[in-house]
Amino acid sequence: MPQITLPDKTKKRIKDPITVEDLAKEIGPGLGKAVVAGKLDDILVDASEEITEDCKVQILTAEDAEGLEIIRHSCAHLLAHALKQLFPKVKLAIGPVIDEGFYYDILLDKSLSDKDLESIEKRMMKLAKKKYQVIREVVNRERAKEVFKSRGETYKLKIIDEIPTGETIALYHHEEYVDMCKGPHVTNTKHLSAFKLTRISGAYWKGDSNNEMLQRIYGTAWKTKKELDLYLKRLEEAEKRDHRKLGRSLELFHFQEEAPGMPFWHPNGKTIFTQIENYLREQQLKRGYQEIHTPSILDISLWEKSGHTEKFNQGMFRTESESREYAVKPMNCPGHVQIFNQGLKSYRDLPLRLCEFGSCTRDEPSGTLHGLMRVRSFTQDDAHIFCTHDQLATEISNFIDMVFYVYKDFGFEDIGVKMATRPEMRVGNDKVWDESELALEEVLNSKDLKWERLEGEGAFYGPKVDFHLRDSLNRVWQCGTIQVDFSMPERLGAKYVNEKGNRETPIMLHRATLGSFERFIGILIEHYAGALPVWLSPVQAVVLNITDKHSVYSKEVRDSLKKNGFRVKSDLRNEKITYKVRDHSVHKVPYLLIVGDKELEKNSVSVRARGAKDLGSMSVKEFSSMLSKDIKNKN
Repeated sequence: MPQITLPDKTKKRIKDPITVEDLAKEIGPGLGKAVVAGKLDDILVDASEEITEDCKVQILTAEDAEGLEIIRHSCAHLLAHALKQLFPKVKLAIGPVIDEGFYYDILLDKSLSDKDLESIEKRMMKLAKKKYQVIREVVNRERAKEVFKSRGETYKLKIIDEIPTGETIALYHHEEYVDMCKGPHVTNTKHLSAFKLTRISGAYWKGDSNNEMLQRIYGTAWKTKKELDLYLKRLEEAEKRDHRKLGRSLELFHFQEEAPGMPFWHPNGKTIFTQIENYLREQQLKRGYQEIHTPSILDISLWEKSGHTEKFNQGMFRTESESREYAVKPMNCPGHVQIFNQGLKSYRDLPLRLCEFGSCTRDEPSGTLHGLMRVRSFTQDDAHIFCTHDQLATEISNFIDMVFYVYKDFGFEDIGVKMATRPEMRVGNDKVWDESELALEEVLNSKDLKWERLEGEGAFYGPKVDFHLRDSLNRVWQCGTIQVDFSMPERLGAKYVNEKGNRETPIMLHRATLGSFERFIGILIEHYAGALPVWLSPVQAVVLNITDKHSVYSKEVRDSLKKNGFRVKSDLRNEKITYKVRDHSVHKVPYLLIVGDKELEKNSVSVRARGAKDLGSMSVKEFSSMLSKDIKNKN
């Protein structure tokens, strides 16, 4: 008689093998209706899985994050079922879960339109309402190939060939449609009711531009219709805040075909860029960093020594000169090691913190480019810290403090922390990995931070901690990172003289606070819907004259504020004041200073803050003081 242990530590004996679903029904009818899957000894299983031996059991419903993920994955299968009914010749590739949704990659002669999406979604809803059973069948490799060969599913056959020997192959039967997946999935389509297909894009098979282009259908799924509607409203708001649209309307940047994935920064956008650079420079210099600048192209032999040609070959632009091959730098680290290597370093020189606002270029596939969020040409707030084992924890701790300080100044206080540990394919011995992972873990715990461990997701050269910020639309962005590297310094011959007079390889910490300026500015634009904080705004105030007789005074106010270091313009156009106020409000200017007869007489300005807030009349000196406080406090 197997014994099961529930999450509340309750123990229960079962006489005969029982499925997870039947166990849920025994516990309560409500749970029996809601169960979508289970966990046996922390392993995800279908609700149809039988419990045959002693184990811990957790019943999963849509209330659980893992349960909702299973619903989304099952919706991808439902999408494929609908596609097969509407387009019998479609060839199905993969249909994984992504953040807040799912997608399916397909090969179809017809280019799908938004109208097609509506038809597919209607068919999905029709199938879901049938509440049909989804049946899991474990098969051997030969049987799986037989099933998909008879159906002409060439991509499924390719996937089967890549499945390691001994790994379970499961088929999922959705009435006449069959899919292949590790699972788990819902056992009945009654759980699939709150979903929506959102968009179509192109995607290369396996993400390789040498392969054929497929169509990717995106969708989302939620626990209830209410949650789905809230998400769709959030998407509508995100559409309004799209940094590409705001970038054009606010005259920040543009892209054009002659330079795909490479932004052209306009004066307004460059001002934001410069403010961020100056701010970070100040923060880094205060913390003992030394700013450097390294070449944009380096001989290919250096990239071979660093390991980048092996791990990053497709992402590098190459060029030749005088029979020598060069690579445009996709990252800054090898160049920083070259500076470290100039002159023998002592342990007394460590930690050595080198920072660079480095311009990098990567050959990203054109299909992945997305405004500022995914570009080919970008600037990193990059730095590398060369230190000893004893200094490792302190340097990590100091950087974490800096990350939280900087993010708060930019208006982000909900920060997620994730630590990624050793991957299967890695360099270095286990002892060094143990020390590095332990150092990261101890630092995180010492700061009482809530953090998540990502097993096996570290870089090949060392473990790392990533920082994820949540924006005003509740989206999460991975920006900052600190990575321990004990491989590259050794590959590139970095040495210092230790206390005993022996030469030793330093540990190298790769760190970035924002990631890339381009992406971070895109995040800022959408987070603030273009209404950036005063200290970042390209134009902090505009002086508006009511009539021509106020023009001279308007210029005097403007020039006075500019002398104090503020970014101020005057608008002397022969237009109605209401038109000028509306025009600059659309351009998200923080303060509008209106000048008329009263203001001219009293040597004052009438101040309107962004959001149509009338702050009344004040002297130029009073306004200057208020603006200074806004900038100092990062309001």
